[in-house]
Amino acid sequence: MSTAKVNEKAHVEHHDHGQSPTASPTTSRADPSLENLTAANRKLDNPLRGIPRERLLSDVELFAEEKGLKDILLELRKGALVAQDPAAFESVDLLEENDKYHIRRETTHRYSQTWSLYYMVVMSSLAAAVQGMDESVINGAQIIYPEQFGIGGTSQRDSWLVGLVNSAPYLCCALIGCWITDPMNEALGRKKTIFVTCLISFLTCIWSAFTNTWWHLFIARFFLGFGIGPKSATVPIYSAECAPASIRGSLVMMWQMWTAFGIMIGDLIDVAFYFVPDHPHVTGLKWRLMLGSAGIPALIVCCQVMFAPESPRWLIGRGRYREAYNELARLRFSPVQAARDLYYIHVTLEAEKEIARGRNRLVEMFTVPRNRNATVASFIVMFGQQFCGVNVIAYYSSTVFFQSGFSRVSSLLSSFGFGLINFVFALPAVFTIDTFGRRNLLLFTFPWMAVCLLITGFSFWSTNPKGLVAGVSLGIYLFGIAYSPGEGPVPFTYSAEAFPLYIRELGMSFATATTWFFNFVLAITFPSLLNAFKPQGAFGFLCSLVLRALGACPAFLPMRTHAAYGLRQVPYGFKKFILRRKNVKPVRLYIDEDEGEVGETVGKQEIGNVDLGGRTKGESGLGDVEKRQMKEDQA
Repeated sequence: MSTAKVNEKAHVEHHDHGQSPTASPTTSRADPSLENLTAANRKLDNPLRGIPRERLLSDVELFAEEKGLKDILLELRKGALVAQDPAAFESVDLLEENDKYHIRRETTHRYSQTWSLYYMVVMSSLAAAVQGMDESVINGAQIIYPEQFGIGGTSQRDSWLVGLVNSAPYLCCALIGCWITDPMNEALGRKKTIFVTCLISFLTCIWSAFTNTWWHLFIARFFLGFGIGPKSATVPIYSAECAPASIRGSLVMMWQMWTAFGIMIGDLIDVAFYFVPDHPHVTGLKWRLMLGSAGIPALIVCCQVMFAPESPRWLIGRGRYREAYNELARLRFSPVQAARDLYYIHVTLEAEKEIARGRNRLVEMFTVPRNRNATVASFIVMFGQQFCGVNVIAYYSSTVFFQSGFSRVSSLLSSFGFGLINFVFALPAVFTIDTFGRRNLLLFTFPWMAVCLLITGFSFWSTNPKGLVAGVSLGIYLFGIAYSPGEGPVPFTYSAEAFPLYIRELGMSFATATTWFFNFVLAITFPSLLNAFKPQGAFGFLCSLVLRALGACPAFLPMRTHAAYGLRQVPYGFKKFILRRKNVKPVRLYIDEDEGEVGETVGKQEIGNVDLGGRTKGESGLGDVEKRQMKEDQA
């Protein structure tokens, strides 16, 4: 009997309360009903929960024998018992004190991790910085190259062509790049996908520097999208699959933080290369160096990534269990932690396969309510991330500053100032995203972003040149302060968590395709929008879209119960944080079953496996630990 069947039998014996095993959603070969699918998805929260101890240890022994892991059988037994009930690890009799010490530190010292894990974090962060530089170097180049290519005028044709060249990578991402993420990951794995995409970024950046017509530059930048699209979906997934559950949310959102760092460096490079004079027989050397320089960090990632650990989850999915254990041993402090995660990933993947068997994942993204709500919510946050106007500022801030009266050098320096603010104020999100939650960050920052866009646009009505410059600068910089901890990191983190595991990679492809499509729409239309509506109308239009996204967040992200819960938090927040009262009790949404009541559950609200504080349930099997931590926080 296979390990999967043993697990399946044990699960049915414990949960069916006398029903035939064929009634279980995990054993039915027919296409299950929506009710059975919901039950099957809940099983993914922890497939080991409820299995009797002797049956679990027997399953582990069969697993070790089948996979050639008999030499670590004791560690696998310990790990399985810990994964079954993470909150009760102190009472597991097989654990030695050294084992308990390392497991305990996962919650008491979350950021004390292995060197290999932080090497992976650095590599992933640099890959994100590559993305940011790819996006921002065009900001400085596009105030220079249009004149050389004969598209620097104010006509509608020239505006559309400049927008087309600037937006070319994002057109490729939306139409092709993001949709090849799943097959690339299936064939190559996470590390090699990152290597290939960074190599493409390096080659296309160098190619862009040698172009001599606008259409040639368009083609080069279009192919850059093959480097940007799959990388933007793969790196957050790779980080999530390597990281321990206690810091998974923080590491996933670092993608956006280090993308902001890359944008800042790209703006700084624009300033540095602006002063490079042309050499004989070379026209436009400065903008060529700007575009080509973005390839250097991509080359560094190519040299670095092959030394990083591969995703254990991907290796297990290919039956390479010994390699997966070795990689987990590099990423964790103790063999018990590595064995625990190895076995837990294995049973989770088996449960996923059972759910996905005979299903069309693409169709079920839109036909199953649980999946459809995750899809709609991801669409909204990704739409909001683009049409809040942040990439208008990232790509065209130099043009906006120039039109407000800055010199070209001052415009580039001011753009660097925005990049610096964008990065600095993204740093607090590492800590706030798992404290205040995704939805609360969005609801708090959206109104300020709308106000800042109005300040920027309305400043162009000023008849005082100094007032115009001050108003535009203030509006753009305050916008960066509001955007960075909220709409900046939340969409990618939320999208990586919202989908059920069996369609997560496809869901992330959809989410990233969404953000790059609207990125393309914004980038190609903004020059014409600026000419037609003037800055006042252009920024006012973006403000209206921000307000629409603000209205959609409470309606679609947390559903009605969560929206009502948010309103009930207002008096509590006023008393605690404004009046500074210490004995105020917070409003409760989730109530543990062991407290005698069952509160609103994530499954009922159909918003993904994200709890009140934005923490991820499911893969980690640490839901109980996080509930206990929430109790301590509330106390």
